[in-house]
Amino acid sequence: MSDQTFRALVVEESGGTRSVAIRNVPMADLPVGEVLVRVAYSTLNYKDGLAVTGKGKILRGSPMVPGIDFAGTVIESASPNYAPGDEVILTGWGVGERHWGGFSQMARASAGWLVPLPAGLSLRQAMSVGTAGLTAMLAVQALERHGLRPVDREVLVTGAAGGVGSVAVALLAAVGHRVVASTGRPQEADYLKALGASEVIDRAVCAGPGRPLERERWAGAVDTVGGATLAGVIRSLAYGGAVAACGNAGGVEVNTTVFPLILRGVAILGIDSVSVPFAERRAAWERIARELPLALIERMTEVIAMDALPASSEAITNGLVRGRIVVDVNA
Repeated sequence: MSDQTFRALVVEESGGTRSVAIRNVPMADLPVGEVLVRVAYSTLNYKDGLAVTGKGKILRGSPMVPGIDFAGTVIESASPNYAPGDEVILTGWGVGERHWGGFSQMARASAGWLVPLPAGLSLRQAMSVGTAGLTAMLAVQALERHGLRPVDREVLVTGAAGGVGSVAVALLAAVGHRVVASTGRPQEADYLKALGASEVIDRAVCAGPGRPLERERWAGAVDTVGGATLAGVIRSLAYGGAVAACGNAGGVEVNTTVFPLILRGVAILGIDSVSVPFAERRAAWERIARELPLALIERMTEVIAMDALPASSEAITNGLVRGRIVVDVNA
């Protein structure tokens, strides 16, 4: 990076052709925004993988810099809420989709999109958590508002070896829940138990065909998969239980009946991490800093350079990534 340019991964789509390349980008090309941030770290999420590989229609403009989150230091600010030297986090708000994102050494954003880095977290640790971890915490908080307590039955996490799932397992276990982790990768059982899972089950237990109502087992669940898996979870929720739904890697359609809703009073809690209001977003980050053990953050994290993004994007969209991938944009 020089005073006039910075490195970024740029995707261009035009006339049916597509290019993905790391380029030296002029500072003048940055989009408008109140706050200029020197990015330290970003992360690779499933949505980012779709954006880089082109396997999903994620990007809403061209040229575009993907990366739906980042953490860094404020360089310039036109907002009274931030000053040069402040360390900040950005997740959501269409960044990396409609607005240039975190796979870049520099970023410009609206002040309202930022959250101050909470005490107790480094910039790297914040991105080890990232959008996935924020989503997991929002899911846990939604279940708690619904009445979930550690003395209840087991809590299920689906897609448990992925980014959201890994953090959800660790968070739920840290506050005393008996967590059952569902995964299609049995080789990750030791990893999930190290995060706090008391049991690991095959994803087919939830995703297979079943009766309209199955045996009551789960007091609550965090579902990162959707599709047939979410339908299976709903059928097995205990009376008054709830599932926090926050993913669709397994499909967007849910084939179920109303019986779990009207005979067991279960609830489906939708989790949105993109446009969640500032106060709730900041409170979630503060709680992450207090309750997610730092040793577990390190255990679930791999750090890569920007040059590795294309290959890692293929891996994450093929379900081959465990935990969290942090992108060191200056490596």
